[in-house]
Amino acid sequence: MRNFLKAAAVGTMLIGVSLAPGVAQATPGGPGVSGRILAQRTIGDRDYILREITVPPGQTTGWHYHDGYLYAYVKQGTLSHFNSACDSDGVYAAGSFLKETPGADHVHIGQNRGAADVVLDVLYVLPHGAPLAEDAPGPGCEPQ
Repeated sequence: MRNFLKAAAVGTMLIGVSLAPGVAQATPGGPGVSGRILAQRTIGDRDYILREITVPPGQTTGWHYHDGYLYAYVKQGTLSHFNSACDSDGVYAAGSFLKETPGADHVHIGQNRGAADVVLDVLYVLPHGAPLAEDAPGPGCEPQ
């Protein structure tokens, strides 16, 4: 929780920084999944990127992983989150927080199984120059 609070403080700081909006770099999501960068800053060897992601009803983020930690706040809807064994590792309703661990051994997918858009505010803490997400092949199972 302490690390999350630090990340949230950095995210709050980034919101206050005046930056030109960047081009959203899409993860391998379904139709209508979108993201827009709200703020970004490089400090030392880390990129801190605050991004809003919208996942329409019935859509997914696609299977992927990240090279750094992600801290997300669910602003709207409910996100169902699954690991590479297709096991649920969390269902996050509006007002919830989640943390994603980095590395190719942490492949995951997020799904919107509800009737309204899922809207997330996500703070990426990445090695400088790393992509927002790395596509990963589907594990051959169906998330339950």
